[in-house]
Amino acid sequence: MVDFKIEVVVLPVSDVDAAKEFYERLGWRKDTDYSGADGLRLVAFTPPGSAASIMLGNDITEERPGTAQSVTLVTGDIAAARDELIGKGAEASEIFHDAGGVFHHAGSKDRVAGPHPERRSYSSWFSFTDPDGNLFFVQEVTSRHPGRTDRVVYDSVAAVEQALRDAAAAHGEHEKVLGHYDEQWPSWYAAYMAKAAGLDA
Repeated sequence: MVDFKIEVVVLPVSDVDAAKEFYERLGWRKDTDYSGADGLRLVAFTPPGSAASIMLGNDITEERPGTAQSVTLVTGDIAAARDELIGKGAEASEIFHDAGGVFHHAGSKDRVAGPHPERRSYSSWFSFTDPDGNLFFVQEVTSRHPGRTDRVVYDSVAAVEQALRDAAAAHGEHEKVLGHYDEQWPSWYAAYMAKAAGLDA
């Protein structure tokens, strides 16, 4: 199949510079700040760890400012993510989960305060808005459903180092069972690290 990867989500804003300042304050990477003919302005940001970007600008959408209402971000630590955004000036909701186990963006009747009691992956949320009221949801994802991940991404050098240390410790136990040096250790490491990161090998 041909790849279809989400690249850009356009957010309708009333003031490009005000929106730009907000996303810069969040620490999102600014990829583009382009000014063209007839007042055209394009500004793009990428959230940390994301493969997709958001785009702001003049005359790039006919939607009213603030009408994007379900842009979803994912994080491995819902509480730390909320604390970081609040520390950078975002107004975030309390963390919540859905009483029935399935969350629907459109409604809040089944929301329960606090993270999911078992911290089940995909089940804890909070929300925040940008200056225009464009609404983001942040979802905690700690393990992926089978087939959902097609690549392994580490968000820091420290995360890669820890993954290697974990693999080395597990491989040491593997060699004890084998009773000899494992010449195929690169393949073993690769499979172990991919599985730990949620890749359905």
